[in-house]
Amino acid sequence: MADILAAHDDLESPVMEDALGRIAHHFTRFAEVDGQDDPLYCALAATIAEDRALMALLLEAPATQRKPVLFFAALHDRVLAGSTEGGSHPLAAYYASVGGTRAPDAELPGALRDFVRREESTLRALIRERTTQTNETGRCAVLRPALQALATRLGGTEQAPVELALFDFGCSAGLNLGVDRYAYDDGVAFTPGLDDAAPLISTVWRGERPSALLGAPRWQAAQRMGVDLQPIDPADEGAARWLRACLWPGDGARRERLDRALGDARRHPVPLRRTEDGLGELERWMDTLPAGVTPVIVNVWVLFYFDPPALRAYTERIRQLVRERGLAWISGELAKRSPLASPPSAPPGEPADTGTLWTLQWRQGDEVRTEALAWSHAHGRWIEWLA
Repeated sequence: MADILAAHDDLESPVMEDALGRIAHHFTRFAEVDGQDDPLYCALAATIAEDRALMALLLEAPATQRKPVLFFAALHDRVLAGSTEGGSHPLAAYYASVGGTRAPDAELPGALRDFVRREESTLRALIRERTTQTNETGRCAVLRPALQALATRLGGTEQAPVELALFDFGCSAGLNLGVDRYAYDDGVAFTPGLDDAAPLISTVWRGERPSALLGAPRWQAAQRMGVDLQPIDPADEGAARWLRACLWPGDGARRERLDRALGDARRHPVPLRRTEDGLGELERWMDTLPAGVTPVIVNVWVLFYFDPPALRAYTERIRQLVRERGLAWISGELAKRSPLASPPSAPPGEPADTGTLWTLQWRQGDEVRTEALAWSHAHGRWIEWLA
């Protein structure tokens, strides 16, 4: 692994020591807390946290992107590529996504290091050029009632639904823009999708189920649009592989849901724009909307990557658009990234720095209102409704 270290010959500098320390902390936390749903990723994280050469690969990424999930996605992409190109490596035996059945064991660290040596240049490029883009459609389990809650506050009814224009900030492939076409099952009721090929979104409710928000829609989509630093074309198979790589390899249900959602997106294409000024794009898009249509910006696990000045600027600019132009804002982020000065406590047993807090901001008369809607699992597996 000396060649990896050689690529950063200033690793002994205080700045690099600090950067590697932060990376080690992220991997240690992932192994102990964040990655508990996937034994393979827990084991990989524990190995990487003790290996400076492996951690140094993440130095290719911008500081705000140096997260374990980016490393794992790059690794997974190369495993998936090997399975389709006929060059399977022993590391693939641990990946259920390519048919592997081997549990983490004492030989895993060696297989990891050998794989990284072979794929180093491609891994570097992926880490440098890509961002994690799970485009997790399971979050639609929360987005669906959140949009119903907004529509209700705007006066929408089943008989007279309001028109909403959906703007996905950090859209990836724009899959969550299909929220109203998907099938839903919460263990109490099943709602069919637009057709039999629609992905099935499953969840469970903790506490009271907001039945009034789960009936016939009180809104309809007038327009849809997404922006991203690196939007993914659902019709591009190479790009779709990156989305699959961002999924955890042991979760077959998510893989099936993703493939169905990609098919839906190909059947119902929406404009996805590459831009570094997503809010500027939002304002230009709002200028084109018909009268009577309420624009809604949605961001989910996007602000996690913003530094404090960028987060403050984003929040302030959106609030201005809510106040001056009637924008509505649905946000699903860590509590500390929400627009609430005093976020609600996380559900019992759920750390506040892993659960997703969903908030709604909208204009009511001359007043800007901000409300906590729900806590949820990061992938929508459970929901605790608050509103």
